[in-house]
Amino acid sequence: MADDLLKFVSIDQQMPTKRTAGDRKADFDEIYDEFDTEGAKEQASRCSQCGVPFCHIHCPLGNNIPDWLRLTAEGRLEDAYEMASSTNNMPEICGRICPQDRLCEGNCVIEKDFDSVTIGSVEKYIADTAWENGWIKPIAPAAERKESIGIIGAGPAGLAAAEELRKDGFQVHIYDRHDRAGGLLVYGIPGFKLEKDVVGRRTGRLEQSGITFHLDYEIGREATLSELREKHDALLIATGVYRARGLKAPGVGLGNIREALDYLTASNKVGFGDSVPEYESGALNAEGKNVVVIGGGDTAMDCVRTAVRQGAKSVKCLYRRDRANMPGSVREVQNAEEEGVEFEWLCGPEAFLGGENVEAVRAYRMRLGAPDATGRQAPEPVPDSTFNIDCDLAILALGFEPEDLPALFGSPELRVTRWGTVTVDHASMMTNLPGVFAAGDIVRGASLVVWAIRDGRDAAENIKSYLTAKQQDAA
Repeated sequence: MADDLLKFVSIDQQMPTKRTAGDRKADFDEIYDEFDTEGAKEQASRCSQCGVPFCHIHCPLGNNIPDWLRLTAEGRLEDAYEMASSTNNMPEICGRICPQDRLCEGNCVIEKDFDSVTIGSVEKYIADTAWENGWIKPIAPAAERKESIGIIGAGPAGLAAAEELRKDGFQVHIYDRHDRAGGLLVYGIPGFKLEKDVVGRRTGRLEQSGITFHLDYEIGREATLSELREKHDALLIATGVYRARGLKAPGVGLGNIREALDYLTASNKVGFGDSVPEYESGALNAEGKNVVVIGGGDTAMDCVRTAVRQGAKSVKCLYRRDRANMPGSVREVQNAEEEGVEFEWLCGPEAFLGGENVEAVRAYRMRLGAPDATGRQAPEPVPDSTFNIDCDLAILALGFEPEDLPALFGSPELRVTRWGTVTVDHASMMTNLPGVFAAGDIVRGASLVVWAIRDGRDAAENIKSYLTAKQQDAA
């Protein structure tokens, strides 16, 4: 073990420098500066190299975190990147957007008295350094395979699967209905959490590696699922889930009540320099408005912080539980508060008020009732507690559900669950259609990017086994 480890008793936890709230509200740049070399080595040296690394156990990808922290502390950054990328196709992206406080860092064994190791920031530093030094090259398979694989969806699950399959020499085609690859990494997550050139480096490398992207290509419009099956030896459905969960309340049909993804997509497109008529008209622009965001997850945090940067007059977030039960990242809530967002905890919308457009949200106070069998307390309304909140733009951030893929794909034979997620054999990840696999949110429901990457990697292994078996049977 290196002499420069186990320094958590003498070195305090230190995140990279965070820009002041006043500075960062003025743009969509990432809010944390980069670690310098000494800062990254110093923070990595705090790792206790424990015998049972809970950071590793609680990472969906099973990242070898103590190993690459040790290599970073020793100054062996290229080796650290090789270790990090052996289990993760996008370490610099996960380092930026993973909820480390709920996963690796939240389970660090030194957290209780000394604060956890800043795993995510070190991971980001390692990968960014690898890009800057040219250590990351296009994929060069040892041998080419003739089998062709189609992947529907250019989000994290599809991109991870594509990379793994290309390493094995398969001919990979990715189909996506958007004009840029990346899925929610590009259009659903604001630049202050994930600058878009970071995603572009990854998709660009895949293109340089011989993977073919078919963008603005909608399955069911350009081709049916059956037609794609004819073109490829195997297919992977990795579309994610994009349909917003609805809210039933009087007045919900008023103007200026918008879905979170529409709002975030418009903002990100403007960031790319695209013309977005609904943004230019003010329909998807918070400038000068009283904004109310309903929801408590990371998407809600993305919306409130975007509204602040667009110059909203006021930004409030309504969440029906308390702070301790909020599903969003603790750090994101703190960042939002620093930037001036007001949180109405234990509060729910009763109705939307106004003429043609929303003018106020009538809300009511809530309290947490008796715990259920799992110990979770259900929120219940407090009688006679209604009050009005001024609102010119209401954004619903209540989560996402699957679209009707059998109808969308022109493939009624594709089997789905009662929730609309694609049914798979969980051992093989194959759907009821031979040679058609599915992975990511479209199977597990709305989840984390890190889980999508894990599912994409697993799907690639299953597709490889399926095609290898077919090849052997044909021999």
